[in-house]
Amino acid sequence: MTLWLLAEHAIGFLFPALAVGGVLWLALRTRRTARLGPAAQALVLVLVGTLVLLAGLLVFGRDGKMLTYAALVLVQGTAGWWLRGR
Repeated sequence: MTLWLLAEHAIGFLFPALAVGGVLWLALRTRRTARLGPAAQALVLVLVGTLVLLAGLLVFGRDGKMLTYAALVLVQGTAGWWLRGR
């Protein structure tokens, strides 16, 4: 596997965490009393999403399972709710 293909696979694997985290980050920017700054919020959301995707890969032995994506939305949504300061 070339370096280009490895990077393509990594981006494809992490894209759901980046997409959901990006949407949640944009939604969090409307509130001024958040717990962390905007860069830290984005980092936390992407990190939590990446950990969920890795856990799904370890549990199921492959990526792309719908249960993993459901857990991704649930966990990142909960992290966004916590970051919002409620």
